[in-house]
Formats: sequence, C-alpha cells, structure tokens
Amino acid sequence: MGDALIKLPFVRALRHAFPTAELLWIAGRGRSAYAGALAPLMPGLLDRVIEQCGVGGGLRAALGSPRLDVLIDTQSHVGTTLALRALWSRRFVSAAADYWLSGVWPPRGYRKPRRLIRRLLDLAEFATGRPAVTEGTLALPAAATTRAAALLPAGPCYVAQVVGAGGRHKAWPAARHVELAEALAAAGRVPVLILGPAEHDLVAPLAARLPAARFPLQEAGGAADVALTIALGARCAAAVAADCGGGHMMAASGVPLVSLFGPTDPEKFAPWTPRLTIMRAQQFGAADMAAIPAPPVMAALADRIA
Repeated sequence: MGDALIKLPFVRALRHAFPTAELLWIAGRGRSAYAGALAPLMPGLLDRVIEQCGVGGGLRAALGSPRLDVLIDTQSHVGTTLALRALWSRRFVSAAADYWLSGVWPPRGYRKPRRLIRRLLDLAEFATGRPAVTEGTLALPAAATTRAAALLPAGPCYVAQVVGAGGRHKAWPAARHVELAEALAAAGRVPVLILGPAEHDLVAPLAARLPAARFPLQEAGGAADVALTIALGARCAAAVAADCGGGHMMAASGVPLVSLFGPTDPEKFAPWTPRLTIMRAQQFGAADMAAIPAPPVMAALADRIA
C-alpha cells in the first residue's frame, strides 16, 4: 500500500491530463492496492484496475481491445517493457533502459531524478507534453468525510501525529510523540494521534499519558481505514509523520506536513505535497530517529500552522 500511496499523485496527474479518457491501471504480475485498500479513493481517478494478467496474451484478453492511445510503463524490467511495447499503442512511454525503448524521449540533458514520484510525474509530462498537475482536493467517500467531522468537530486547532511506520526503525519514538503532544496541548492545540492496528499496544499507555489527546481511529473502531485517515488529516492545521504510509496519507489530505527521516532517504521517499518541511536525524548528529528532539518539531509545526 505504501508504494501505491507514493504513486497516488501520478494517478491524479494522469486524470487531470486526461479528464475524459478511460484510465486503466495494470498490475500484470501481482495485485494492486488500488483494487484493495485504496479502492475507495479511485472513483473519479481510475476507471479500471487489472491484476495478475501477465503482460502478453493475458493482458490483451483483459484489455478486451489491442488498441491503446497512451501506454505508460512505470516499471524498469527490460523484458516486461519489450512485452508491453509489443502491444499496439499510439504513444508508448517507458524509462526502462534509460528511455531507449520508449516512443517518447526526454529532452536533451535530462537526468533521472532520485525522487520516485518525480520520476513518475516526468513520465506523465513526457506522455502529455505538459506539466503534471497534482494539486486539488482529493475526492473522498462522503461517509469518510462525515465520520471525520464527527470525530474532530470544528473549533479546536488539531495537529495530527502519525505515530507508527511500516518498520519501527523508521518511526519517531513514542516518547518523543508524548513530548510533542504535551507541548501542543500546553500551546492550546489538540494532539490527534493516528495509530493503526500495528500500534495497538501503544494506545493504552499513550492515552494514559495524554488525556488531552484524541485517538480518532480507535474511537472509530480501530480499523485501518485509508479514506478516513486522509479525511482526518484534512481537518487538522498541521501534521507530523515519519517515512511511512501514514505520512503519504497526510500528504494526500493537503495538510501542512512535517516529515521526519533518519535511516531512509528523503530525496527518494519524501511525500509529494506543496506544504512540506523535511527534518532529518542527521541534522542532530545521528541516523537514528531518536536523535530528532521534540522542540524543533514543535517549532516547525508552529511555523506551518502560522
């Protein structure tokens, strides 16, 4: 799901570029979160998600027609790219083998960026000949926005804290989140702690330490609900998250975001959002996430809120 969240701005850019086209997402050798956990976000973005069909005859059968106007290859395995190129398409764009197999080439002197989402947005720009547009409110299910409004009613200044991460080594320690939440409460803000099922063991001790904090996903039943998490982020004045799927959900919500990195590279994995502050553990003398103290994060959030 993390990879699919990273690619979400690319999907949004494609829909902006092709507002009336039938937009297909193909996961030839596996499954896609766009047909699973992220499916509630896809109405209005993707028309169809095709999974586990291969890249040859199975894909042709799944497409139902051999004719495609634009085919954008987002992977880099040359064999797969050759199979995709054999499909009939008016315009084929692929970065595999440094664009040698692509029907559309980047401009002279182009250097592939390190940031994964920027590489994908470049593919969209080469396919359309126009700048990629990713801004705008993400359409969320009405049930998610209504539930978020009930969980975080208008009035207080909410600040979201995404506590976990897919790998605990990437997460900011819970003790730092406690320090930050206490500082936020002292400043008159309401800490909103975002904890998924993987952080279930942290809920009780954090709630005991932070009586002023809100735990909206637990109030909603504790399920991993992507649409609700994004809707909750949209009701906050700012958010803080490590390098994790929750951080990309906050970016999708449009909330001003402070993104914390340590063992991973923000030049490659930073969320795509215009209101982003990146803070690295290396700024404080180590690669471990515990090296990031709470006061600078509090200052960065206050600046974002201002």
